[in-house]
Amino acid sequence: MNVTPQPSPRVPDKVGVDGLEDKWVAVWERDGVHRFDRTKPREAIYSIDTPPLTASGSLHIGHVFSYTHTDVLARYQRMRGREVFYPVGWDDNGLPTERRVQNHYGVRCEPALPYDPSFTPPAKPGKDVIPVSRRNFVELCRTLSEQDEKVFEDVWRRVGLSVDWTLAYQTIDPATTEISQRAFLRNLARGEAYQAEAPTLWDTTFRTAVAQAELEDRERPGAYHDLVFRTGEGAEVLISTTRPELLPACVALVAHPDDERYRDLVGKTVRTPVFGVDVPVHAHHLADPEKGTGIAMVCTFGDTTDVTWWRALRLETRPVLGRDGRFLSEPPRGVPAEAYAPLAGKTVHTGRQLLVEALRADGSLRGEPRTITHAVKFYEKGDRPLEIVTSRQWYLTNGGRDEELRAKLLDRGGELNWVPPHMEVRFRAWTEGLTSDWLVSRQRFFGVPIPVWYPLDEHGEPDHEAVLVASDAALPVDPSTDVPPGYTEDQRGKPGGFAGEVDVMDTWATSSLTPQIAGRWSLDDDLFRRVFPYSLRPQAHEIIRTWLFSTTVRAELEEHVLPWRDAVISGWVLDPDRKKMSKSTGNVVTPAALLDQFGPDAVRYWAASARPGVDTAEDQGQMKVGRRLATKLLNVSRFVLGLGLPTPGASVTEPLDRSVLAALARVVTEATAAFEGLDQARALQITETFFWTFCDDYVELVKARAYGDRGEAAADSARAALTTALSVLVRLFAPVLPYTAEEVWSWWQEGSVHRAPWPEAPGVDGDVALLPLAGSVIAAVRRAKTDAKVSMRSAVETLTVSASDELLSGFAAVSDDVRAAGVISAVTTRPGDGELAVEVTVG
Repeated sequence: MNVTPQPSPRVPDKVGVDGLEDKWVAVWERDGVHRFDRTKPREAIYSIDTPPLTASGSLHIGHVFSYTHTDVLARYQRMRGREVFYPVGWDDNGLPTERRVQNHYGVRCEPALPYDPSFTPPAKPGKDVIPVSRRNFVELCRTLSEQDEKVFEDVWRRVGLSVDWTLAYQTIDPATTEISQRAFLRNLARGEAYQAEAPTLWDTTFRTAVAQAELEDRERPGAYHDLVFRTGEGAEVLISTTRPELLPACVALVAHPDDERYRDLVGKTVRTPVFGVDVPVHAHHLADPEKGTGIAMVCTFGDTTDVTWWRALRLETRPVLGRDGRFLSEPPRGVPAEAYAPLAGKTVHTGRQLLVEALRADGSLRGEPRTITHAVKFYEKGDRPLEIVTSRQWYLTNGGRDEELRAKLLDRGGELNWVPPHMEVRFRAWTEGLTSDWLVSRQRFFGVPIPVWYPLDEHGEPDHEAVLVASDAALPVDPSTDVPPGYTEDQRGKPGGFAGEVDVMDTWATSSLTPQIAGRWSLDDDLFRRVFPYSLRPQAHEIIRTWLFSTTVRAELEEHVLPWRDAVISGWVLDPDRKKMSKSTGNVVTPAALLDQFGPDAVRYWAASARPGVDTAEDQGQMKVGRRLATKLLNVSRFVLGLGLPTPGASVTEPLDRSVLAALARVVTEATAAFEGLDQARALQITETFFWTFCDDYVELVKARAYGDRGEAAADSARAALTTALSVLVRLFAPVLPYTAEEVWSWWQEGSVHRAPWPEAPGVDGDVALLPLAGSVIAAVRRAKTDAKVSMRSAVETLTVSASDELLSGFAAVSDDVRAAGVISAVTTRPGDGELAVEVTVG
């Protein structure tokens, strides 16, 4: 594509950055500037696996930060002539949306209730929470998500995201559901998806299972309690535990095999205090002789180590906690009902208090509890510590128990081009540290349904081993309303009939398929072949273990390839005190006010200035710099174009003009290399540094000549260099400052700057040293005038330049421009010792 200037520039009388987005967002949409052309061949397409945008709650500046990085790269690739596949998704399923719906409407989901087609939520939530059916609840989730998405879309358009909005999808829309269910059923058919009854990390608030990738450790206060167990001979065995309430769930004691203190106990039994249950003593290498008293109580289940010991030692199961986080109403097998009765139905906190009182009364609590602070596992979105309960869940193989698959995934991580490179360490550490398969089922409502049913026996009990699957042609399905092949609706829930799976897929089980969803895998094979594998995966570093890893797993299982070539990892946004922004700490800054105050280009400038992978503080000072830069680009463009275009065919002949274009050629080469290396911050830094030299030195130096003070040929040379440089600079800035660049481009060029070709290095042979030389001399003149407290337009009587012969020869080539710019009456030169020295006499 050639750059085609208009016959004469149309420069407005007044320029400014405010309101540019209102003008250009509409134009871009009308003209389809960012529309993807799917007719282009695969080799011409640059495809981006964009993170689905949040669609619940409120945006904060961290979202703008990371998405700007991606958009800058997308705009660059588009100007390089590549057809950019840049879709956008809305991440609207899962717990955040459910919580928002509950709070917004004042409702809660009761799956047992029948659907009410006439239900209308109250305008404002009342005192009493309204129970609604699952279908009603899901409808409210969809309604509120669509409302939120419209508001969020307006913000993202204002930020300047150049996504193709016609390619928008939702992580729970029908097409996404169909693709997610088809992928799951293919995993099931290959044996990669399976269900198991097993100990599961459980959030008692949300009543749902939690995967390993969704855990986070939080420091919480606790206390060690020393409990006295006794051998058959009456000898005491002291156990230190932070969870005395789980004593009725105790199934064994474990010591390290090399610990001499307990070697004679291994293979024997001891009796639990209060409950008097005999439990075996085992040896295991995970027991830590330095922790507590060196011998541990194994309960079912207090933590993941308990689960490890339970499996390895094939211990009994004595569950005491239910899915609501309370003690079960009946004691586990082998535990006396009378001793257990006070705990029934109690919370963990109350149970702990009751057990400690009972231990004191029994004489089995040695000393007083010793307070500590320790790491406790939480669901990343939860408010209470996780428990471990036994439940039936669906799993997907991910290398946690398959060393061959783990090795393949590690190889894929090595194939990926990581920016910055050290982020690969996080991927490797996560993959190597996996201890279990991926738990993909959730006990929630607003999610992609798991597309299976179970036959019921003559007693109405489900046979989980005989899974009934949906036919491919029937997808998408909802087992709560659809029926399996060979059954009718009147058989639902009846002996000999069927029951639908009530669980939904984890939100990551859907988001892990974003390359397939955006590329419409299995729905539009032509499109998918054109965009997959993708060119780029941009994302934040904290979800390498979730999104990036899980997407790698799904692509490996289905396609046996790496789903992208490059991964660019953004850092966090920090508050001014260098703390990570988060809702929980209350330090989140929303983008709306910043966009109002500084304008989108200024906010984008702040974001684009951050190198990949680097945590960056929210810095309004940097946004002011960005606004100043955008304003300067408008003003200098107005000046340059106000001079008029050079005569057609005019050549750049003057030494200073050739110098600036030679220097600009280097800038283009270096900025392009930075962009190709996916480092937009480096490209911006290179361009901006030159731009200020261009404005502060070159434009001021050639201003008089451009006005015609030295004749038309010299003026044409200046105008040709100015307009050439401006054309290049506007395009170099366009990915970061899209509104300002588009505004300037429209004054004198046809079409959108964002579809203009990326600039090539000006092919001018010039001495790049002349511009900084002239700049140093004119800077000395300005300093002298400032020191003399006179106007910059005041005359200078004499300027004396001392330097080496080589520098003086160069100065001679630019002295006329320096004389005019500095309003200098007389210029003299004299040989010096090599260093440039400037003497100025102000009139």
